[in-house]
Amino acid sequence: MKISRLIYCLACVVLLSSCEDTVFRSSVPSRPVQLTINTAAGMYVHFVRENIGACVVVDPDGYHFNGQTLPLTGTDYYGYAGVVIYVDNYQQYSAFDLCCPHCIKQSKPCEIDGCFAVCPVCGEQYDLSFGYATPMKGLSNETLRKYTANYSYPRLFIHD
Repeated sequence: MKISRLIYCLACVVLLSSCEDTVFRSSVPSRPVQLTINTAAGMYVHFVRENIGACVVVDPDGYHFNGQTLPLTGTDYYGYAGVVIYVDNYQQYSAFDLCCPHCIKQSKPCEIDGCFAVCPVCGEQYDLSFGYATPMKGLSNETLRKYTANYSYPRLFIHD
């Protein structure tokens, strides 16, 4: 009886000590993200979940949507290289850092081309259409850094 308990305890110790960290950590450095969009006012009235493929880009110059730009406020934080907020094919808001995790060039953020975020350095294309920012060319082995998007009409909150 004592030997079976000893074997059981040793097995538990071995199993618990052999577990490795399974939490994904992006290669893109962590920077604060805190953004708020009022989808019922101003230039954002067409940035609704029914408008699949719509996106807002936030960078040091401000919020960009449909050819218009609004300045950042003192409480806005836009991640490492800027943020894209995208209405995916599931009519949900998704938010990603624009830094390519393959190149990690803060000064060369991905550019939006339809449903893709394209790295201007390596050419990797990240598919935004399903809310995952999946690399399509196989150059990168990870997605763009994802941020949390919480929507409670009419406000959309993006945070890390």
